Amino acid sequence: MAPNAKPPRLSMEGLQRTISDISFELSKESSIDSTTKQQHLPPISEVEDAKCECCGMCEECTPNYIKRVRDKFSGKLICGLCAEAVNEEMEKNGGKREEALNEHMSACVRFNRIGRSYPVLYQAEAIKEIFKKSSSIRAKSISPRNRSSSGQKKGGIARSSSCIPAIYEGA
Repeated sequence: MAPNAKPPRLSMEGLQRTISDISFELSKESSIDSTTKQQHLPPISEVEDAKCECCGMCEECTPNYIKRVRDKFSGKLICGLCAEAVNEEMEKNGGKREEALNEHMSACVRFNRIGRSYPVLYQAEAIKEIFKKSSSIRAKSISPRNRSSSGQKKGGIARSSSCIPAIYEGA
């Protein structure tokens, strides 16, 4: 075809016949597909928005998934991230799921109450808790209860004498 030549015009009757043929073919394919899908695919269950009872995050879940989560976590619906945190807490406390769930939920409530509104205050509170834990560990390490009847410290390395007199003798 020459560069300036116009394409041939289709008659209206030919165009309608082409559209009709295409429509017929598409309807045939869709009816075959829908019959095949009905035979091989399970029905799709509806999803619903579920809100985590710990952190408040929303996600889409099927009713079966929601039921499994509630069964596993004492009737509470928690998101996957909170579930992992509860599992970590369980490892710390010896496998007590109910106790771990309560601990995590109280941490989330504390964070949602203070942490979101006053992040600096929440960080200061966390540092205060770290100091409390470390000071209680230090207090236990020098406590007289950690010594045996012979006066030796239980566990750890026993010291026979101080090195300070040796330093002063050399001076």
